[in-house]
Amino acid sequence: MYSFTSGFFPNRSLESLSNLSSGPGAKPLGRFFLPGPTEVYPEVMEAQLRPMISHRGSAMTEILQELQAGLETIFFTKRPVFISTSSATGLMEAAVRNGVRSKLLACVNGAFSKRFGEIATACGHQVDTYDVPWGAAHDPAELRKRLSKGGYDAVTMVHSETSTGVLNDIKALAAVVREFDDVLVLADSVSGFGGAEIKPDDWGLDFLLTGSQKAFALPPGLAFGVASERMMARSAKAPAKGFYFDLVKFAEGHEKFSPHITPGLSTIYALQVQLKRMLAEGMQARWARHTQMAERTWTWVDEMKGKKAGLSVLAPKGYRSPCVTTVAVAQADVAPTIVKAVSAKGWTIGGGYGKLKPSSFRVGHMGDHTLAELNDVLAVLAEVIE
Repeated sequence: MYSFTSGFFPNRSLESLSNLSSGPGAKPLGRFFLPGPTEVYPEVMEAQLRPMISHRGSAMTEILQELQAGLETIFFTKRPVFISTSSATGLMEAAVRNGVRSKLLACVNGAFSKRFGEIATACGHQVDTYDVPWGAAHDPAELRKRLSKGGYDAVTMVHSETSTGVLNDIKALAAVVREFDDVLVLADSVSGFGGAEIKPDDWGLDFLLTGSQKAFALPPGLAFGVASERMMARSAKAPAKGFYFDLVKFAEGHEKFSPHITPGLSTIYALQVQLKRMLAEGMQARWARHTQMAERTWTWVDEMKGKKAGLSVLAPKGYRSPCVTTVAVAQADVAPTIVKAVSAKGWTIGGGYGKLKPSSFRVGHMGDHTLAELNDVLAVLAEVIE
């Protein structure tokens, strides 16, 4: 088992680190379990204080060369890893603008998979949806049935649906899409990447996107994308992809290790530090740590089932994200009260998202959190629910 007392995960006692948090609503390190943005390690935050440099100079070139080597390792890809100064929603739009010709099938099982389809509609494309209930996962056989009708040139899907805590089997879903010639796989792993296994090259993902502020454990403001050769060929012929999110321009910048737009330098400095920490831990160990925290959360929910609130994990067994758990509350409209009571004790968890707000809360066990910290917040939750 990976040791969380190594140099990269020292003993993070709340007492010794409490002086690092300040400002309105600040809490000591180890108490912030929102499912994004997540907690950022102090040395990563401090990296942002470095002075500005020219983003067209040799120093920037050296930084980007260093980053690409590390990013290709943690993304398990031989393709360029594009760095976008935007939220992950920006790269959702990039996926659509570069990868969809006219008609898209959007796999929808929560708020963010729904957003992917809505972005395509806003970009002028025809969108059909493969809807399943919030809390359910998509079925590869049903996806095959829908694609067999023809007419689609791309499919959008979400790996870890942050609103529901469902982990879709996008490896299996992508394999189905690949059965149909010239249909691209556009995948969102915003709350999955960094905590759940994902391998874009091996799994046949034509575009994989994620953001900096979740299991990556960076400040918000960066997004990352990996595009297949098929995606880049599609982008080269896309007639209305705009300028900012033109993947061909991203690729041209990558070849020169020079960004095609002004990057968020301070956040890139933070990325330098966090990437070294992630490489030192190793992705398999990182995935295992997230799985350990997720399983502890699910066990805790089972232990609490007899309480008055009536808790249950929304996502079914076998389809649960290792990064975020959505806890359904049987007692009507009690979930927001639980979130507020936890906050009053000095801790942060996530409220239910969208239509699930009155009936659920979320625990973001992602990023650099440890099992010990998770047990602390679960103990506070138990006190509140008692």
